[in-house]
Amino acid sequence: MRLKILIIDDEEPARDIMKHYLKDIDEIEIIGEFVDGFSGLKAIQELKPDLVFLDVQMPKLTGLELLELLDRPPMIIFSTAYDHYAIKAFEMNAIDYLLKPYSKERLVQSVQKALTQTGTGEKTASQVQNLVKTLEENTEYLQRIAVKSRHKVSVIPVNEVIYLEAEGDYVMIHTKDNKHLKEKTMKYFETHLDPERFIRVHRSSIVNADHIHRLELYDKENYVVILKNNVSVKASSTGYKLLKEKLHL
Repeated sequence: MRLKILIIDDEEPARDIMKHYLKDIDEIEIIGEFVDGFSGLKAIQELKPDLVFLDVQMPKLTGLELLELLDRPPMIIFSTAYDHYAIKAFEMNAIDYLLKPYSKERLVQSVQKALTQTGTGEKTASQVQNLVKTLEENTEYLQRIAVKSRHKVSVIPVNEVIYLEAEGDYVMIHTKDNKHLKEKTMKYFETHLDPERFIRVHRSSIVNADHIHRLELYDKENYVVILKNNVSVKASSTGYKLLKEKLHL
């Protein structure tokens, strides 16, 4: 049985080189190539490949954002010119990667590694989950947030986020025109959003300081943050003190 392969890379020369290197490997079949993360995600869900060659740095939706949105990930081999932190994460979780530019021999080696792992679906899913968790430890601030609802994927620039609130094991992200549910924790967003702009005012709420209209006393120990869209968000006494500090009140 031949390994079904997808190639997802926004650079045509990179895709062409990869196809050229792969053409003599009898154990594989390239079933599609895609130029962005959106079409690539849809193809993975519909075509159910065994293996995906995935570029990390793509516009609109990066390879890592795509990875985060997969429910049942196939085997992934990254092609990347990414930083050492990400490469360390790939190595830790036994998911292969190709550091651009790479040789034909290195690509063949990656395919052979994938062939030896064929049929280890649970292990592959576990590796991908571990990779996502490892990359989350990087405290670089988010510039955008990728979310999936039903069959639609949205990428939200963080400057469009008005506030976030806890929803069980999820976080509801509120923007001017919509709201999006993301399977992350409040702690994750507290760590990964710029604390000079996004302030955790309550254990269940983070607000964008740019959208704060005023503060009001709610009762003896609690306050309310009134946003510019007239939404009221409760603030604890600790959150209120943090707000005063950040807003220089």
